[in-house]
Amino acid sequence: MINCSIQKTKDTAHFDALIRLFEEVFEMKDFVMPPADHLERLLARDDFFVFVVLRDGEVIGGLTSYTLRQYYSTSPLVYIYDLAVATAYQRKGIGKMLIAAIQNYCKNIGVEEVFVQADVADDYALDFYRSTGATGEDVVHFYYPLKS
Repeated sequence: MINCSIQKTKDTAHFDALIRLFEEVFEMKDFVMPPADHLERLLARDDFFVFVVLRDGEVIGGLTSYTLRQYYSTSPLVYIYDLAVATAYQRKGIGKMLIAAIQNYCKNIGVEEVFVQADVADDYALDFYRSTGATGEDVVHFYYPLKS
């Protein structure tokens, strides 16, 4: 295990570095970073949160998530939108530490369930989430693109 720390952050510089990490790990071609004021507004929201993994002050991993308020229950759900670890630090337990950190945080704030999506073709992601104790469901994700 490497020496690192995980923290929930509202720091714009950490968030920016995490988005750049997502860009690299997810191989996002032609990505354009949104304006800083947009990211600041997002970080200020109480229904969005970011966890980062820091090693010597550098962001080497992290996740973003959204809170979904339910009408079936008074307890919210949390959706992990993105999770990534820098390639050089993958398979060293950092992703599992991130999952544990968000689960612990969410338990403490009364969240009913944390969930995440993974592409059926992404065997590594499927194996990773199963290894963290997650239960999978067979679902089909539909979307409606609204921009050309």
